[in-house]
Amino acid sequence: MVEQDGKPALELMTSMELKDEMVFLAGLKGLLPCAVRNLIRSNKLNISNTSGMAEGFVQANVIIMHKSFADDFEKFCQVNDGPLPLLYRSKPGEWKCPFLSNSSDIRSDCLQYKKYEHGISTETVTNLKEYSEQFKDMVTFYLGCSFTFEKALQKAGIPVRNVEQKCNVSMYKTAVPCCDTGCFHCNLIVTMRCIPKDKLKECVQITHPMKKSHGAPVHIGSSGIKDLSSPEYGNAVQAHPGDVPVFWACGVTGIEAVINCSMYLVELPELLLYYRKPVMLKIEDNVSGNDKDHPEVYCISQDPLHYSIASTATVKKIRCLENIIAIDPGNRGVKHLFSQDELLKACLSLSHAKSVLITTGFPTHFNYEPPEENDGPPGAIAMAALLKAMGKNVVIVTDQRALDLNRKIIKEAVEQ
Repeated sequence: MVEQDGKPALELMTSMELKDEMVFLAGLKGLLPCAVRNLIRSNKLNISNTSGMAEGFVQANVIIMHKSFADDFEKFCQVNDGPLPLLYRSKPGEWKCPFLSNSSDIRSDCLQYKKYEHGISTETVTNLKEYSEQFKDMVTFYLGCSFTFEKALQKAGIPVRNVEQKCNVSMYKTAVPCCDTGCFHCNLIVTMRCIPKDKLKECVQITHPMKKSHGAPVHIGSSGIKDLSSPEYGNAVQAHPGDVPVFWACGVTGIEAVINCSMYLVELPELLLYYRKPVMLKIEDNVSGNDKDHPEVYCISQDPLHYSIASTATVKKIRCLENIIAIDPGNRGVKHLFSQDELLKACLSLSHAKSVLITTGFPTHFNYEPPEENDGPPGAIAMAALLKAMGKNVVIVTDQRALDLNRKIIKEAVEQ
């Protein structure tokens, strides 16, 4: 080692190297995908994820599996296209991806590859060249990734905290089940990004049309996840004051699906599964001017904090209905009961609910046959029928004095 001024040259270079490395990483944002892939292929990147790289181009989650499972996994992607938007399915042994890139080689273009056997991660490697023989029977799935829309958010002035903090995005397991297909089953995995409250609407409108990168968020606000500082995948990201947690469906869902079907893989020890993100093709704008496809964001609860999304067209229809309901033809003096957007927020709350409890009114003279003012109970039954048709669990709570009346109405409704 050459010394300079009595100190090892390596020590003198440390701060310079660190500065150069920071400049180098910042420069990755503007590189073309082929340049980033070449750096990865030559093992010249000392990073753990590709968030923020090759801005303006599509990125993909990659899963490689034995061809005997490929058809079922493709069906699993099709019925769960929120977390698993399928960009391309390769032929067995195909290591190029002509639909997405002219120069990619999936065997060496990812930062690292995790190997799974019988649902258990057994090894991490930097390329797949040593698995060339097994690769002949493997099928590669390229799935959309939320890293794709990060540049669009930044361009609109929306901060991407994980990029600012130079770490991976936070990913969490949820209790939301995906649709099962064959041996593949799991709950949804979501990514979380901290978005300033005043940027929520713009964030949703930017990501909504990007269906191949998971599209709009699946949840905004408190999600029920107990500890956001302990993600199952990725890194914990520090929120800023005024930030709201926003969750998107995530391609890591595919990893969970393969892990969960491990019991079916006992006789196939050669099954391999790999996951990381190579950089892909140019993003195309796909913004619709149609009200039916234009999302708006509304706060429906402050405690717990919860926002919801509805199209402009839907909001117009609900507000129109709300205005009709507010008409008081009998001049009963009930206009003061009207609260702007109360019906809208109620509809959005119901759309998120798994279970609904309905409390009925009851007629003044409930012993009359038929009772006076009997519009309340039938209306409750109609609401219950509608909610049941939407797959909700419904319970009706009624006054003890009107119990027999409601039982009779429900019985007649079921018989009809």
